[in-house]
Amino acid sequence: MLAPALALVMLLAGCAKQVPVEPPAGPPVVAEAPPPVPGPPGVWVPGHYEWWRGRHVWVPGHWIAARPDRTWVPGHWERTPRGWRWVRGHWVRVLRPPPPPP
Repeated sequence: MLAPALALVMLLAGCAKQVPVEPPAGPPVVAEAPPPVPGPPGVWVPGHYEWWRGRHVWVPGHWIAARPDRTWVPGHWERTPRGWRWVRGHWVRVLRPPPPPP
């Protein structure tokens, strides 16, 4: 008795409309020329689209202060099994090789 009920549930689940959990990838990136660096050192964070209130919203690029021993990784859209997701820009530590022995 359980097997037919389970088969029916699986059949109906397969017919259900797949609704993406995450938004689709953003529209093409807007070309921006960075303004002059306001004060050294600086890192340009490119503009990008973010998903906000059910739509893509353009966030303009801007300068941020550089951080020693860090590299800026720009934000980007990433495809996942559940749809697209925005990965925010972030700093990563730069691993420097040890100095050579004397």
